[in-house]
Formats: sequence, structure tokens, C-alpha cells
Amino acid sequence: MTDRIFVEILLVEDNKSDAELTLMALEDFHLSNQIVWLKNGKEALDFLFGRGEYEGRDTLQVPKIILLDLKMPKVDGIEVLRAVRSDPKTKFIPVTVLTSSKEDKDIVETYQLGVNSYIVKPVDFDQFVKAVKDVGYYWGILNQHPRKNGNTDS
Repeated sequence: MTDRIFVEILLVEDNKSDAELTLMALEDFHLSNQIVWLKNGKEALDFLFGRGEYEGRDTLQVPKIILLDLKMPKVDGIEVLRAVRSDPKTKFIPVTVLTSSKEDKDIVETYQLGVNSYIVKPVDFDQFVKAVKDVGYYWGILNQHPRKNGNTDS
């Protein structure tokens, strides 16, 4: 595994159809030069913290945004969000939950943990594509966030 993986959007999604639609929408609207798709929360944590198959990856290279599903095998999205927000190297990465869960407990818990946005995946194809495009455009292009993990001196 190379240690220099530049990523603008980290997609953490176990559903192949939803992931493919998301990737298609982002690529069709030219919103990202580099998208990494990981299929479960364990892979996401390994990628972000340079563990497992991503050992040696430059963990200072953080994504502009994480698009995070909640209901995943191995490690769920809540645990990924908890880990991201508890580490100084990742706590400023914007995280948008993109999930099918409308459960109040999931919405409340993710906001308590510091999620930036919570979006329920639209069932309609066109609405799904528009939602992904809007999220990608806002977080990938419009939004300004601290450089180098919160250090604004550089």
C-alpha cells in the first residue's frame, strides 16, 4: 500500500448500489479529484489512522469530507464518528451522515458526537443524485475549514 493517498472525499458505505450512485453523482458533477470508497467502518478507521492494510499511509493527508453511512458491518458509523471526533488529527474533518436511518436516536446521537450534517438517503434516484451533488459542492468547494488539523498558522 502506498503511503501517499490523497483523498478529498472519503465515502464509507457498505451498500454497493448506494456507493455506486454516490460515486457517479460526485464524478458527474466534477466535485472531487479523488474519492476513496471504503466498505465498512473498520476499513475507514484503518484508513484514517494508518492501520492494517493502510499502515504507513500519511495520516496528515485528511479528506475534505467524510460521507458516512451508519448501519455497517464490523464497526458502525456511530463508532467511526466517535473515533474521528476524539482524535486531534481528525476532529476537524467535516462528517456528513448519509444513511437510510430516520431513527431519532441516531440523529440525536450523531449530533451529540459532532456530526456536521445528517441526510436521509432519498429513495428517488434524481433526488438522491441531487442530494449527493449538493453535499459534495458545499463541503468540497464552498466550505472553508482549518488547514493541517486545525492549525491556522500555515
